[in-house]
Amino acid sequence: MTSLAGSPESGRLSKPEFVGMIAMLFATVAFSIDSMLPALPQIAAELSPDAPNRAQLILTSFVLGMGIGTIFAGPLSDRFGRKKVIMGGAVLYCLAALCAWAAPTLEFMLLARVAGGLGAAAPRVVSLALVRDLYRGREMARIMSFAMLIFTLVPAVAPLLGTVVIEALGWRGIFLSFLGFSAVSILWVSLRQPETLPPEARRPFSTEGLVSAFREVLSHRVILTAIGVQTLVFGALFGTLSSTQQVFDTTWGRAESFPLWFAAIALMAGSASLVNAALVMRLGMRFLVTVALGVQFLVSLGMWGMNVADLWPAALAFPAYVAWTTGVFFTAGLTLGNLNALAMEPVGHIAGMAASVIGSIATVLAVCLAAPLGLAFDGTPLPLMLGVACFAGLGYLLIRSLPRN
Repeated sequence: MTSLAGSPESGRLSKPEFVGMIAMLFATVAFSIDSMLPALPQIAAELSPDAPNRAQLILTSFVLGMGIGTIFAGPLSDRFGRKKVIMGGAVLYCLAALCAWAAPTLEFMLLARVAGGLGAAAPRVVSLALVRDLYRGREMARIMSFAMLIFTLVPAVAPLLGTVVIEALGWRGIFLSFLGFSAVSILWVSLRQPETLPPEARRPFSTEGLVSAFREVLSHRVILTAIGVQTLVFGALFGTLSSTQQVFDTTWGRAESFPLWFAAIALMAGSASLVNAALVMRLGMRFLVTVALGVQFLVSLGMWGMNVADLWPAALAFPAYVAWTTGVFFTAGLTLGNLNALAMEPVGHIAGMAASVIGSIATVLAVCLAAPLGLAFDGTPLPLMLGVACFAGLGYLLIRSLPRN
């Protein structure tokens, strides 16, 4: 099918500009997490010197807020329109960034980060609805592919940008960069993007509808299983993300080169979406998820055992860790999209609401797994490797428990 907009005659944005704007809205979340990584040691030294691991909560608290906000962002945009909710969320995000910039204690900063996650959920979630309003079928898939291609570059460069900001403005300057990033997004949407949901197409926000969607989602075994596996994959991903800077710094003494290593890891892991696109039509979603989690379990358990027994030659220990970390991110790229598709299969008639419910549940529960995993850091990657092995093994058993069609 063809696009419903995108030509100068319709008053819409050109496709290149539209793709760039959507990619920037997507990137709000990735930039808010990954650019913080180089600042964690300084934040820990200033705000939590007696318990440096607690600085990791700056990442998971943001994800927690985003997970909660995901429930409401989509339905609110159906009621008030896409632009108002995107801009309202961005304003909350900016206010939270200012509060975090001025935070006198770690506890206050964590509250600000939760609020920032709530705000960031709106640009991230509602931008999908905005694309859906304007494009259909293959054209929508094409737009999303271009936007995601740009989006995948953000995790690679965000730590480098964070390092530049820290050197220029100190670690608190990171939060000012969030303010600037979101301000550009707000202006872009406000000045250039017309509202895509006309008043006559809007639906009232209904608590009853939200409760009904929860009930329907939680009544399907396939959906519950997919949510459970998503939770475990997200838990491994967020746990690894929370600990990775400390591992590079404390374990390997490579804090200065960490942004470059992280960029390489992100770029290599980003190829997972291309691999999945090439294989999923032939092999199927469940098969790919099962194989990916099975391999991740064996590799992580093997890495943990090799490190416990001190079997790695000194020259190979660090490269092996980099390869393992890349594998964790690669596994997430190979599984999360397929798990989302599996979960959405039975609830196509309430797709928007179901997507919010499924994403929110999996994200919030994953934080409950990732936070203690990150806090277990003991100067070595051993707790992280064992935790990822456990999560992958449980995910493998869960996906295998589904009956074959």
